[in-house]
Amino acid sequence: MAELLLELFSEEIPSRMQARAAEDLKRLVTEGLSAAGLAVGEAHSFATPRRLALAVEDVPAHSPAVSEERKGPRVGAPEQAVAGFLKAAGLASIGEAEIVKDEKKGDYYVARIEKRGRPAAEIAAEVVAGVLAKFPWPKSMRWGSGTFQWIRPLKSVICLIDGRVVPLEVAGLTASNTTRGHRFHGNDVFEVKSFEDYADKLAGHAVMLNAGERAEEIREQAEALAKKAKLELIADEALLAENAGLTEWPVVLMGAFDQSFLDVPAECLITSMKTHQKCFSLRDPKTKKLANRFILVSNLTATDGGAQIVAGNEKVIRARLSDAKFFWEQDLKRPLDEMASALEGITFHEKLGTQAVRVERVKELAFQIAGAVDADPQDARRAAELCKADLVSDMVGEFPELQGLMGRYYAEKAGTKPEIARAIELHYKPKGQSDTVPKEEEGDAVAIAVALADKLDTLVGFWAIDEKPTGSGDPYQLRRAALGVIRIVIENDLRVPLMRAFDHAYEQLKQGVSKKGNLFLFAKVANNKVQDEALRSQWIDVDAGAGWNSVAVWSVPVPDTYLKNREKEIPLDALVGVYALPSPLKQDLLSFFADRLKVYLKDQGARHDLIDAVFSLGGQDDLALIVKRVEALAQFLKTDDGANLLAGVKRASNILAIEEKKDKTSYAGSYDLKLLNEKEELALAAAIESVKQDTVAAINVENFKGAMNALAELRAPVDAFFDKVTVNDSNSALRENRLKLLSEIRATTLTVANFSKIAG
Repeated sequence: MAELLLELFSEEIPSRMQARAAEDLKRLVTEGLSAAGLAVGEAHSFATPRRLALAVEDVPAHSPAVSEERKGPRVGAPEQAVAGFLKAAGLASIGEAEIVKDEKKGDYYVARIEKRGRPAAEIAAEVVAGVLAKFPWPKSMRWGSGTFQWIRPLKSVICLIDGRVVPLEVAGLTASNTTRGHRFHGNDVFEVKSFEDYADKLAGHAVMLNAGERAEEIREQAEALAKKAKLELIADEALLAENAGLTEWPVVLMGAFDQSFLDVPAECLITSMKTHQKCFSLRDPKTKKLANRFILVSNLTATDGGAQIVAGNEKVIRARLSDAKFFWEQDLKRPLDEMASALEGITFHEKLGTQAVRVERVKELAFQIAGAVDADPQDARRAAELCKADLVSDMVGEFPELQGLMGRYYAEKAGTKPEIARAIELHYKPKGQSDTVPKEEEGDAVAIAVALADKLDTLVGFWAIDEKPTGSGDPYQLRRAALGVIRIVIENDLRVPLMRAFDHAYEQLKQGVSKKGNLFLFAKVANNKVQDEALRSQWIDVDAGAGWNSVAVWSVPVPDTYLKNREKEIPLDALVGVYALPSPLKQDLLSFFADRLKVYLKDQGARHDLIDAVFSLGGQDDLALIVKRVEALAQFLKTDDGANLLAGVKRASNILAIEEKKDKTSYAGSYDLKLLNEKEELALAAAIESVKQDTVAAINVENFKGAMNALAELRAPVDAFFDKVTVNDSNSALRENRLKLLSEIRATTLTVANFSKIAG
């Protein structure tokens, strides 16, 4: 079989788009060939700054011939129906169709269509032209007077099958078997015959086609230079990939900058060199401190050994690091409290207030959460008060990815307690699936309190204003926030009941504590919008000195809809629950957490149906306990007792469901002990009563393994009951009593999990 070789040679393709474009090219072309009846072999795609390439193996010479049968209308059908059939089938007249006899439905027409196979070159030309015309670049451009769009102007196209040029025209260019190499070291035109020939000749013209090989070449050269200078390369895979996308023939060089810049935090210098010059940083392997050296990647081999290239980069980096040093020094002149006050000018969300308003909510929520994570409540409140302050700093304005970290540096410079400074940095964690979480055993209790408060405020706030994620988007990254809460709680084994946490977060949201202590409300929260507006107009400002829990903010009559006390000054904490988060929203948010927990536990190897079995019990909102219960349930179901009991419980539930539907009644409730005649009935009843007490006792002390062991005691009596006892007895009283006994099996297992949700 033949090989298809395609190259699209253009001006420079942005590095960030290359990998995706190469994959899209492979996917779209191979799918197009397959859809056209051309079954091809393995495909390989490549990208460099100036070219996308594709090699497809095992391309047949022709597509196979196809015989197709198309059913038409009944004989005698209206002319319009017959005409439509002829057009669709490609027939000139109805005489070309066959008539099929059908005594029941009537005779009908059938068209027998024979499609001959087509040459691979013809199919490839159509497919490639179609793919290029609608290629999914994030951005594209037109040039000259044509209408064709591409990421950058196309210069030439190679399209070969079995070494022969495919007749193809794209963007005014006719496909050929020629291309060019490196812009400076191999810009001569050369011919190619196959992919192997193409790759070899590109290498001879200073082009490394494989991006992975270019990245590895950069790594090896950089590490060798670092070792020679007795330094260590600071690894950065994303920067490595970016440099591989900027070069066709990478050459690594080393430069230096003034030692005085090392007074600036290392992260600022690293980020500046990476962002502006795509340079790698180096450090002392012993002290791990940043060195005043950097690694740059050039796209050519300079005749002077790269001296001018290094000098030019050193000049630019000197200017960039001077900016970073200026930002650092200017920021140090402003205390964090002063920066925090400037958050009044930054809108978090039009319906949720400014960042300053949000910080007020988060700090009170962090204060309340602190006790659950063994953090000092006042430290948690203070850390939350300062956690967003660096958003208005010059450094974070230049490098947003440094938010949190710069706040920690500024706090440390001001002599802030280490726990508070660390919390300012860590409260954003985890930022992604691979990111770490603050750990209690590492002294991050304050950071945990602030991180949870920050994420819970975000989630509850957006739920309250009905800005929830959809299947097509999550612009506020609420899924990541929920997963962050889950990971922090589970990985630190914390006891944070979610429903109570939602209420605490919503309490801060609806009270809207500001520096003056006044209240803002959301009109849509109240049942009576008219009275809500009346309430809104009656809130008064109070002195900033007192805490909101003790401030009397209500000094006018309160409508009966909200409070029964009238003509009475009521402290703000008495208003708790007046604007409680509506139960449907609360349950919806809990379900959202359940879905995220399934994702998290599935990645850990847990079964999602077991999570459903626990969550469906209701009132299950303690993440750490849910996980422990799921783990215990999983271990139990692996045993013979667990598997057999599951089968017995499902059998009991199925019988109950059938009989309750048939009788239009529920058999939940106590059975009559006097009507238990068979010894298996008596044994099952005794086991149920014993197990019910033992499982409840074990669960009350969070001994889930013990609860499962207690549940295992039901296995034998349940099996014996179904073997020896007829549930649907002819005696209606016995039948009803036995059905009630089955309902007790279901009720007893529901103390542990909803077995009906478990697969198997």
